[in-house]
Amino acid sequence: MAGFMKSLATVWRLGIGYFHSDDRRRGLLLLLAVIAIELGLVAVTVMLNRWYNGFYNALQDRNSAAFVLQIAYFCGIATAATLLNVYKLYSNQWLEIRWRRWMTASYLDHWLTEAMHYRMQLTENTTDNPDQRIAEDIKLFVEQTLAIGLGLLNSVASVGSFVVILWGLSNEAPLRLPGMTFAIPGYLVWAALIYALAGTIISHLVGRPLIGLNFNQQRYEADFRFSLVRVRENSEQIALLAGETLEADRLHARFDNIVGNWHRIMSRQMRLTFLTASYGMVGILFPFVVVSPAYFAGAMQLGGLVQTSAAFATVQVALSFFVTIYPNFAQWCAVIARLDGFDRSIKAARSAAATPSSVNVVSHPENAELTIDNLEVQLPSGGMLVATHNIAIKAGERALITGPSGSGKSTFFRALAGVWPFGTGTIVVPKGARLMVLPQRPYFTIGSLEQAVSYPSMRGTFPPARVAEVLGAVGLPALALRLSEEAHWTQTLSLGEQQRLSIARAILHAPDFLFLDEATASLDEPSEAHLYALLKERLPEVTVVSIGHRSTLAAFHDRRLALHAKQSWHHISEIFD
Repeated sequence: MAGFMKSLATVWRLGIGYFHSDDRRRGLLLLLAVIAIELGLVAVTVMLNRWYNGFYNALQDRNSAAFVLQIAYFCGIATAATLLNVYKLYSNQWLEIRWRRWMTASYLDHWLTEAMHYRMQLTENTTDNPDQRIAEDIKLFVEQTLAIGLGLLNSVASVGSFVVILWGLSNEAPLRLPGMTFAIPGYLVWAALIYALAGTIISHLVGRPLIGLNFNQQRYEADFRFSLVRVRENSEQIALLAGETLEADRLHARFDNIVGNWHRIMSRQMRLTFLTASYGMVGILFPFVVVSPAYFAGAMQLGGLVQTSAAFATVQVALSFFVTIYPNFAQWCAVIARLDGFDRSIKAARSAAATPSSVNVVSHPENAELTIDNLEVQLPSGGMLVATHNIAIKAGERALITGPSGSGKSTFFRALAGVWPFGTGTIVVPKGARLMVLPQRPYFTIGSLEQAVSYPSMRGTFPPARVAEVLGAVGLPALALRLSEEAHWTQTLSLGEQQRLSIARAILHAPDFLFLDEATASLDEPSEAHLYALLKERLPEVTVVSIGHRSTLAAFHDRRLALHAKQSWHHISEIFD
């Protein structure tokens, strides 16, 4: 019960935001409509239960006039039930997609705000496959929350409605055993309650492991899909290294996890199905066994017997709600746990960035340069990586950072960009200054070439003629004719072409501070020299900070900063030639 209440609290926290959003009025109206329709269906079930009595009594009495009247009454009930079921489905699906749209937008905003998607990977309680949690788990959460919630409402309303009927029928037909009669108030209600309670307890004991198994199954499925995508996106490197055998082995191993866990789910669901199927079949006969002595003793007619059986079955099914939906309930609990874990991972990443001991990036209206004060960049584990005292890079200045591979130069850039929270110190940038970091392997969206080079701005931000001119300037004149062509440019272009395209992106955006993390390392020295000269010509006021290993880069920079080893970490200091 404690675990169930905790799950309900989590459901409330995950889902209540929609009903406080801008779409809350329509959402609440749809929810109220679905609830009203659900209660209407319970009322129809009560009417149908009463119809059983009159219909079967008409058959027993061979009363044709009453039979025809009951047929007409049934047509009215059937029409009402059909209309309610149709509009229940329509309203429920409408509410589902609106709720899911809001939750998806909310999770995307949290995930993609302030580099949270990147910082989440750095925390200890990192979330596996956030794409699956947004695309699939939110869908399942909304669907199953509505299905289980409305099913529970139907069960409660059915119990409330039919307990009264069963209680009255218990008084009309007391419990009879051979040679004895027992006047037990509401004995049919107590029989249904005991039967349902026993089934619920046993189902929970048998089916509880399904919660963890469903959690793992979703994770294994997502891991397998992610591995397939990685093979597709890195197919060239795999083919050049002839790594197909190893990749196949890894994919088979991922899929074996799916199969192994699926077998465990099959075994557990088989036991649960044995229970639920047997429980349901016994439930058909159980009310007749309880009431038939009164019928054979002449204490009730056939209609009363059928009505009692139907009412008993309705109460028993309602009370056995968790027995019948336990497999879905287990999957729902797994979905709740995954979304809750996603929330906790976002909060942990946000806390890491907000902690007083983190790297603090601030803007100052009177500051015209990039100032680094007592910066210590650390690993997520707390170990020192890079440290420096006071460094100031003036507007329009060009600085080169050098050092051995693996010394932490790229992580230092991440700290300057404000996405690496681990460490201490302050980075002061001019107020309103725009920073752009170009990594060694650029990122391009799948779409038109114009969109790829305009990223992160929208397509159309820059005039096509301007984009074409810049592409020609960086040495890609052939691509200037393909601006509207859509492709997966990361796979279509060589790494050298991608780096040229990345420089074109920087020229178009003209940031105030440009950080080049070996952004021209795949080009030959003449091409690299041409691009640096182009940057100086097109962006003379832009501050450029580069990471590189080639000695020829020194000619294109005013200053040089080097990383020197200090035991297990490196210190940045200026080199004067």
